[in-house]
Parts: sequence; structure tokens; C-alpha cells
Amino acid sequence: MTDIIITGAGKGIGFELVKLFIGLENYRVVGLSRNIDQLNGLKSTNLISVSVDLASSGATESIRKLIDLHDLKPGILINNAGLLINKPMTQMQPEDFDNVFTTNVKAPFFFIQQLLPYFAPNAHIVNIGSMGGVQGSAKFSGLSLYSASKGALAVLTECLAEELKGTGIAVNCLALGAAQTEMLGQAFPGYKAPVTANEMAEFIAEFALSGHRYFNGKILPVSLSTP
Repeated sequence: MTDIIITGAGKGIGFELVKLFIGLENYRVVGLSRNIDQLNGLKSTNLISVSVDLASSGATESIRKLIDLHDLKPGILINNAGLLINKPMTQMQPEDFDNVFTTNVKAPFFFIQQLLPYFAPNAHIVNIGSMGGVQGSAKFSGLSLYSASKGALAVLTECLAEELKGTGIAVNCLALGAAQTEMLGQAFPGYKAPVTANEMAEFIAEFALSGHRYFNGKILPVSLSTP
């Protein structure tokens, strides 16, 4: 059985992805989140829920135990976990910088590194980026660190695809526009997105399953509006 691993799976788009994938045959879903209350509520025999903060100092050991305990063989990895801090650049503190870049760039990098020996043939890594991290797109005050970190994740995607050539592992980045999530509300209070979390998850799920047949090392906008 092949595993589908989803980070940031406890709410929003990540949680909707879990709900979509647990109905598939021949796949086991591994949902990672700091809070797994909603995941546990799904009560699926096809789901492994793991409480872990991939940005923490103990994440490496937690992931090693997870791999050994469940004999993981990822066919799909969706790096969906993210952190957004919305405040002016003049108010940002060094810990804000570290927290955002650790969660949005460093954590997925080292998670991929740890999983490399275990990926199934023709595996697909999907990094969830943002239109805010796409050069030339609209930018918004207060979101400088978030957008910069997602820009870094996009370039990292291109670099990893090059490094992993010949391994059978494809790496792509979906730069999401506005979808109705808690994070969107944090970035743009009161704004109503044209796409629900479930609708965005449906697109991501389909892309994760088949997009690597056509794309590798690509940053693909998925956006009706920004915001």
C-alpha cells in the first residue's frame, strides 16, 4: 500500500484533502498536524493521524519514529503546513522571521530530506505555495514575510526537481490564490473568497495524483483572485 502524507492536515485545505483521500483504495493517508482533534473525529481505518510540529527541534526524531512504526512508503507528499503573520514590516521581530521561514521553508526541506530513502517509485511531492510568492503578482502590506517565504518555497521546488532527476520523484509547487480558510481570514479579515477550502482541495488532490505525468519543477498558479 502506498502512503499519501499531508502536513497541516488538522484544518482548512489540509483537512479537506484528508477527507478526499481516505476514500481511495490502495492508499493509506498520513495526516500530520499540531492539533489532530478533527482528524481523530474522522474515525477512518485508512488514516494515521500524527500530532507533530515539523518546525520544532524534536521533529526529526518524531518523523524517524513515524517512518519505522508504520513502514511508510510515500507515493504523494503534500507540504501544506504554513504560518502567516500579518503585521507591518516595522513591527516584525527576529522571532517572527525565524518562525515563518522555519515553518514555510526549512521544515518542508528537511522533511523531504528525511523521507527521500522511502519514497515509492514515481512519487510526487507537491509544495503548497501562494500567489503572494510569485514574482510580479499583487503584493499586500503586512504579508512581507509570508510572501517571501512562499517565494523561497517556489524556488526550492525548482531546485529540488533538478536535484532529484533520475530518482523518479517529481516536485511541483501550486501557488494558491484566495480560498476560504482561517488563514485567509487572518490575512484579509472580512474578505469572501470565490473558492471554498473543499473546492481548492479537490483540485490539489487531482493534481497530486496525476499532475506529475505532465509537470516537474513547475510553479503553477491556481487562482481566481489574489485575494
